[in-house]
Formats: sequence, C-alpha cells, structure tokens
Amino acid sequence: MKLLYNFIIFIYILTNINIPVYGSRITDSYDGNIFPIYAGNGSLVPPQTSLKESIQNKRVSILFFYLDDSADSKALAPVIAGLDLIWKNNIDIIPLTTDELQNKVYTDPLEEGFYWNGYIPQTIILDETGSVKFDKTGQLDLDEVNKVISEIKGIKLEDSSFTVESFNEYNSQISKKNNTNSKN
Repeated sequence: MKLLYNFIIFIYILTNINIPVYGSRITDSYDGNIFPIYAGNGSLVPPQTSLKESIQNKRVSILFFYLDDSADSKALAPVIAGLDLIWKNNIDIIPLTTDELQNKVYTDPLEEGFYWNGYIPQTIILDETGSVKFDKTGQLDLDEVNKVISEIKGIKLEDSSFTVESFNEYNSQISKKNNTNSKN
C-alpha cells in the first residue's frame, strides 16, 4: 500500500512540474518557425506566392533560403520582415526552408530551388523579368538591399536608413534613421 501511495505521489509531482522552455536567437536550436518568434511576422510563411507566379505577374521577387534551426537565419528574419514592412505592396517575398530543397536538382529558372547555392541564409533579388540583381549568403545590410530594390522599381529612396533594433530577447523591429543633416 505504501508503495502504491509513493507511486501516486511520484506521478503527481512529475505531472505538475513546470519545466521552462528556452529559445535562443544565438544558438542553432529549433525553437519553431523563425518569423513569428524572432521577427514578429508570421504572415510571411508560408509564402503568399511562388516565384513562377511572381515573374508571370512582373513583380520583383526576394527569395530567402533559411533553416529554422540556424542562428544566422534567426538573426536575419527581422531584416526580411522589415523588407516586408517597407516594400509591402511593391515586391513579393518568398521565404523558403531548405529542408525540402536538399538533394534535388533544379533546372527550371521558374523554380525557387534553381537559385539556391546550398548555403544559408541566402537572399536573392530578382527583377520583374526574373534576372538576378542581388545574391548574397549571410547577413545583409538593409540599406544595400533597399537600394537594389529601389533601383529595380525606379523609386527614389529618401535620405534615410533603416536598422534592426531588438526590443526584447526574441523580437526585433525595423527603425528608420533620418540621415538628412539640418543646416543652420
């Protein structure tokens, strides 16, 4: 009887222990999808369009190849979400995990996997005709990407720049810094 009593107490304690769950932007641990967790924008995934549809509709496309368990991808997620905020109706952002692209050969330039170089994170900007205008693996300078998009779209950029600022240990936001110097 005492053994049964101890077993019930043990099960009760075991089921009522609250074990904290940790997520970290600086580790290669899987914490869930990086866009809702680290960028605060879960609407980016799954992508709203495909590369084929984007080119057929003559829109600028950004392909972002990433993994949810990559610290580099986690760090870049707020930048990609920021591009969505800045260029919302002018470009198509197509974020893709590379899990389903691995060990496949792509020969059609209308398929996203055709452009993946095998490394993450990789960001590619294609113009309305599907020509690659920017291809970079690793971290991005948001102002450099904005310049490429503005040149493709023919939109003059304001004299300002953007930075990614963390407002807690998980989320970041894009902040605009005005670079115009006032003359006295």
